[in-house]
Amino acid sequence: MRALLVHAWGQPADLELTDLPDLVAGAGQVCIDVRAVGVNMADVLMIQGKYQVKPPFPFAPGSEVAGVVRAVGEGVTTVKPGDRVLAMLPWGAYASQVLADAARVYAIPDAMPFEHAAAFTIVYHTSYFALVVRAPVHAGETVLVHGAAGGVGVSAIQIAKALGARVLATAGSEEKRAFARAQGADEAYDSRDPSWVQQVLDATSGRGADHIYDPVGGEVFDLSLKCIAFGGNLHVIGFASGKIPTCAMNRVMLKNISLVGLHLPAYQQKDPDKIRTAMTQLFAMYERGQLPVHIAATFPLERAVEALDQIVTRRVQGKVVLTA
Repeated sequence: MRALLVHAWGQPADLELTDLPDLVAGAGQVCIDVRAVGVNMADVLMIQGKYQVKPPFPFAPGSEVAGVVRAVGEGVTTVKPGDRVLAMLPWGAYASQVLADAARVYAIPDAMPFEHAAAFTIVYHTSYFALVVRAPVHAGETVLVHGAAGGVGVSAIQIAKALGARVLATAGSEEKRAFARAQGADEAYDSRDPSWVQQVLDATSGRGADHIYDPVGGEVFDLSLKCIAFGGNLHVIGFASGKIPTCAMNRVMLKNISLVGLHLPAYQQKDPDKIRTAMTQLFAMYERGQLPVHIAATFPLERAVEALDQIVTRRVQGKVVLTA
């Protein structure tokens, strides 16, 4: 097997493609021959040593993988060799083979390509938990999605629309705004122009957005507090801007708003049954055509540095996938 390994905290360019012995499934484990790997900003942060999880060296980054079951360990009954599956890993996906705990492995629908399966887990689960589990969106409400052309932004637009919401979006170029509209956004505004705050207020007759989905942080978070509805929910998803905001709590009190955090790996550790329930619901939405996965680019495993650069430089519309 081959794997892209991190030997010390650094940059994606420091990844080393390494030949390793084939893996053997232990008790409760599934060995998967990898066909596709999802690429995420979290992979960059893990390589840099800036992510919440810091694996022991050497390790392969990556947490989204899809492929074919090669072998199963003792006690595994949920999947069998030859099954098409996806897996949610703490790390290790940038490889031609992976080992996964059976509880993190799911058979995928027959009509779902491996590339879609590898792009499915993190972004769609993040938006599902934010908009369905943590602070549910109801039909007729207005949802404002920031970073709308990225993977999580696209998933948030699609899920919010499936829930019957009106969706407003922000993105940094006209091309990205057009893409957001193509994914279902009713209106899209220029995130580089602070007048988007007034545009949101105008679009909601001065009320503001009931839900604001923010994977960007920084100034976007601060401005969002000016156009959130009374009693609204500001979903804190991430900090793609590189700036972690702080909040004057009097704003939270005076507008009766809720700050709703979402860190998906915590559910994997503390409430894994909700992950399995979400996966079932998301697969059903996918099969109904409500979640059309958009793959922006694919790269072979050995070109992972180029794939990660697409993420870092925010050139992505949808998801980037590696193929092994």
